[in-house]
Amino acid sequence: MVDVQQLLTRLYSDEGRQDPYPTYAGLHGLGPITALPPRPEHRAIAAVAVGYDLVDAVLRDPEWYKQPPPGWEDQEILRTFQTSMMFVNPPDHGRMRHVFAGAFTPRRLGALEPVILRVADELLDGMADAGAGGTDFVADFAYPLPARVMAEFIGIPEADLSWYRERVDRIDEFLDVAGKTPQRLAAANTAGAELRAFYAGLLAHRRRNPGDDLISGLVEAVDAGGVELTEDELISNLIVLFNASFVTTVYMFSNGLPLLLAHPEVAAALPGDPELTAGAVDEILRLEAPVHFLARAAPRDAVLGGVPIARDQNVLLVLAAANRDPARFADPDRFDPRRPGPPSLAFGIGPHYCLGAAVSRLEGRLALPRLLSRFPRLRVEEPPTYSGSLFLRGIDKLLVDTGGEERP
Repeated sequence: MVDVQQLLTRLYSDEGRQDPYPTYAGLHGLGPITALPPRPEHRAIAAVAVGYDLVDAVLRDPEWYKQPPPGWEDQEILRTFQTSMMFVNPPDHGRMRHVFAGAFTPRRLGALEPVILRVADELLDGMADAGAGGTDFVADFAYPLPARVMAEFIGIPEADLSWYRERVDRIDEFLDVAGKTPQRLAAANTAGAELRAFYAGLLAHRRRNPGDDLISGLVEAVDAGGVELTEDELISNLIVLFNASFVTTVYMFSNGLPLLLAHPEVAAALPGDPELTAGAVDEILRLEAPVHFLARAAPRDAVLGGVPIARDQNVLLVLAAANRDPARFADPDRFDPRRPGPPSLAFGIGPHYCLGAAVSRLEGRLALPRLLSRFPRLRVEEPPTYSGSLFLRGIDKLLVDTGGEERP
């Protein structure tokens, strides 16, 4: 029988990074949670959890906490993380989240719909102008759509997005579970410092020239003393919010298109069927979750699924494996947009549930039917290129043939 160490070795291999799902199935075969052997490379992680119910329960429990990495105060990027709502624990988490939660209201989401449709149509026009033939779906649609939408929502000038992406990529490379090298840390530190200076300048500009964007509203609230948030915390949260809100959506689109095209009856039916589209977006997120891992530390000595976890030890929660738990999803590797059952954990659950989840789903529900209606003969030309990351896993390059536009 394959043990957990062999499975993790396979997961970290090039083959495992390209397709981790057989490894996750192997972990399910060991049970919902498996203790790791006491080795130096496992000193920060006591166990790996893949069972849906167990992962769901830990994420919902506010006492299981996010443990800051040692020496975080000395690293620019880690200081940014540890002063943002995504990485801090209560009560600071609730204090910060309350400030930003007001931005993701139904009214604001409704106001985003015309923005999403406008940007999507502009990008589809560009794909049409290129004519039938090879185009990189990620570069021409999956990346610029959520980037431009979030930039407009937050208040980042579109002209700065190319510069911004380079810094985002350096941070994402460091976030990978195998990315904690000195070189990647240094690159992420530099990117964090540059983004912090960028936002400081943007905040100063909005103070002089306020607009209708999120940054203008937050600057006004901070300056008026209406929110419990320092300017440093505001900048940290803006950095993390933008990264989290659009990178996951990029991978929802790029991971999802091959799934849809592999099921042509679904792809053809999406335009004009909002219920099917919503189900397809949720199923894409279940099968191909952009974020594969989270970690939580035990608040006290505990027994989790029969595995002893000492106080302050971490459990690695494999969201992407929990989303394919055969105990909760029948035939878990099958794409079924009308699947019943529990919601996916693609955006987490509980106190740290992703604030941008509603925006991401809205972009998918609006843009995917438009894409498939405009290019009903769209097809993948070459095998996709995956990020190679075990934390943020997605397709970074996807060559497609549009097949020409639908003629009336």
